[in-house]
Amino acid sequence: MKLPLPIPTLRPARRSMPLAALATGLLVLAGCSGTSSGGGENQAADFPTEAIEIMAPADPGGGYDMTARSIGKSLSEGSVIDSGTEVYNVPGGSGTVGLTQFVTENAGNPHQLMVVGKILVGAIAQTDAQVDLTNTTPIARLTAEYDAIAVPADSEYESLEQLMADFKEDPGSIAWGGGSVGGVDQILVAQLGQAAGVQPEEINYIPYSGGGELTPALLSGDVTAAASGTAEFSDLVESGEVRLLAVSSEEAIDGIDAPTIIDAGYEVSVANWRGLVAPPEISDEQRAAVVDMVEQMHETEQWQQVLDSNNWEDYLMTGEEFTDYIATEKEDISQVLQDLGLTE
Repeated sequence: MKLPLPIPTLRPARRSMPLAALATGLLVLAGCSGTSSGGGENQAADFPTEAIEIMAPADPGGGYDMTARSIGKSLSEGSVIDSGTEVYNVPGGSGTVGLTQFVTENAGNPHQLMVVGKILVGAIAQTDAQVDLTNTTPIARLTAEYDAIAVPADSEYESLEQLMADFKEDPGSIAWGGGSVGGVDQILVAQLGQAAGVQPEEINYIPYSGGGELTPALLSGDVTAAASGTAEFSDLVESGEVRLLAVSSEEAIDGIDAPTIIDAGYEVSVANWRGLVAPPEISDEQRAAVVDMVEQMHETEQWQQVLDSNNWEDYLMTGEEFTDYIATEKEDISQVLQDLGLTE
């Protein structure tokens, strides 16, 4: 059963502070910084001392929003904290608008958190974002969803091996449908092409804004095959309208009757992960306290129910290990987008 979600809160960009007030605020921060005179350690010992605010850098209803609200609910109802939580939305720029606001307005505040993910890493690479994830303090990677390669039920292709054979022989003959340009779906198709020796410019990829457009295109034959999240195809598989050829996980997924891409002989695995970051300039002690809070939440029955009800994989990784993971993701995604000609 899906957990009920609170009514979304949209928070506009905050107004600029008058110069006099800004100067006063900077002086106060300079005198009270958590990184000086052991202040951070004292604050961390009592953490949290106020409500935890979680930004979803997108409109209500999507993956970032659901993740943020599920985290907030699990922290409160799982009795991890008693100070309360607030979730707010800052849409725009595929997450980069929210990221810029988060970094520039919340430095040093461990009570502020933001949901991030693979899609945001790609968006940063494709835009002139003022900041990137190196300007944040990584806390934890939490969940993952995987893509599936699907074809209509009456398609001539009954296996990924058959589809890839024609893809290698005549790349342009296979029309791939998926999500937005530079998103997870196109990255998956690009990596499949690379594994098959197909040049990026030969790939016939058609982007759609969402499942509402992609599904009719797949069923009508406008595209040969589609790449999208496994949840996007679940009802269509159940109704017998589409067939899954493979999933992008490293191992078979319980409840999904499809092999992995790796099983088909292509070393390709793509996880659409999501996690949490804190603002820059929090102390090591504060970061440790936030990580501990999230790890406690991870063990609650409420969070485990969230994972089960949304078919999210438990993908926990924290602290410096998560920092290194983000750096690797940035490098890999940037290279794929450059190969596709989407970035310089």
